[in-house]
Amino acid sequence: MKDRYRSIVDVYVLLQRDDGKILLLERANTGYADGQLCPPSGHLEADETVADGAIREAKEEVGVLIEPSALRFTHVIHYRSPEGQGRIGFFFTANAWRGEPVNQEPHKCARLLWADPSDPPANTVSYTALALAQITNGAAFSVGGW
Repeated sequence: MKDRYRSIVDVYVLLQRDDGKILLLERANTGYADGQLCPPSGHLEADETVADGAIREAKEEVGVLIEPSALRFTHVIHYRSPEGQGRIGFFFTANAWRGEPVNQEPHKCARLLWADPSDPPANTVSYTALALAQITNGAAFSVGGW
C-alpha cells in the first residue's frame, strides 16, 4: 500500500491598495529564493486555520493587523517546489488593515515594494508569479511544477 500523501501548507496575504497594487517582499538571508519577491507568507503552524495563519504572517512580516472579516480567499495552488517537494498554498487578499506596512524582519527581508499583480517583477518567486497570473484571470485553483 502506498504512503498517504502529505504536504506543507503555505499561506499568502495579498495586501492590495486602492490602486490595485499588492505588497511584495524581497527575500534575503534565508537560504531559499533570496533576491526574489513574494507577498507576506509562511508555513501554517499546528492548530492554526489557514486564515489565522495568513493574519499572523502579515503581522509578523509587515506589522499590519487584519480583521478576519477583511480577509478574502483568493486562490489555492498545488505546486511542486524546485526541490521537488509538494506544497499547497492558500492566497488571501486584504483591502483593509490597520497600520502601515513596514519591514518587521530586516534579517530575512531586503525591502518592500508595491507591484501590479497582473505584471509582477521578473524576480518574483515562480509559483507566486503563476498564482498571480491565475488570480488575475479569475481562477480560484491552479497546479504548477508537476
